[in-house]
Amino acid sequence: MSFLWWSGTDTFVLSIYIINTKTYLMDKQAKINYLKSLPMFGSLNETELAQLADTSHYQVAPRYHFVYVPDEAAEHLYFLTKGRIKTGTFSGEGREIIKEIIAPQMIFGDLTLAGETCRSEFAQSLHDGAEFLVIKLKDFQQLMQGNQRLIFACMAHISQRLQRVEERLAKLVVKDARERIIEFLQETATREGRRVGFETLVKHHLTQQEIASLTGTSRQTVTSVFNELKRSNLIYFNRNSILIRDVEKLA
Repeated sequence: MSFLWWSGTDTFVLSIYIINTKTYLMDKQAKINYLKSLPMFGSLNETELAQLADTSHYQVAPRYHFVYVPDEAAEHLYFLTKGRIKTGTFSGEGREIIKEIIAPQMIFGDLTLAGETCRSEFAQSLHDGAEFLVIKLKDFQQLMQGNQRLIFACMAHISQRLQRVEERLAKLVVKDARERIIEFLQETATREGRRVGFETLVKHHLTQQEIASLTGTSRQTVTSVFNELKRSNLIYFNRNSILIRDVEKLA
């Protein structure tokens, strides 16, 4: 499909190829167990969790599938169970700007909770077989009515999301490109890495262009910094993974 994207005074046509997601049945108890594991729903009782599970359905998306795109009606919340999703937007020239990489047990499409009625960003699967629960916003809002615990949990979630955005913007201002790329490696290793002695293996499924978009740099800069770290025997990398010799020595 193609859609018009407007930014400032510039309008361009962005072509996106969307492959339909597949909807699967998921055991209700499995849904409840998953929802119970999310911090947002930690205060809900079994009846409330069951009600939430009843309103949700389970989807599996292929790699590069756009779950939603800018200007689309914001009518659902998404809860990732497997794989990775990237969210972002496009500049006036059509350049991709990645806002966040969503990992399992994270929520996306959640700006609807802050009043967004049309999507201001896209969400795209980075994995073949990314899996997530989908809940209609109106069903979620119905559950929120009169449930102060859930209202406070949603407020806390949105506050944390805004804090992450603020921290990322601050890094773009006060840190140079090399520092931002190294910090990306450190944070990704801490969040997703598998430790083997002093070494940490990170399977990330990001291209160097996507890492550049995440860190506010260029692909050439990412390549240069990675090669420098490799020559210094601090990292080894291939297309889908990075082996960090010692996270503490990255600097």
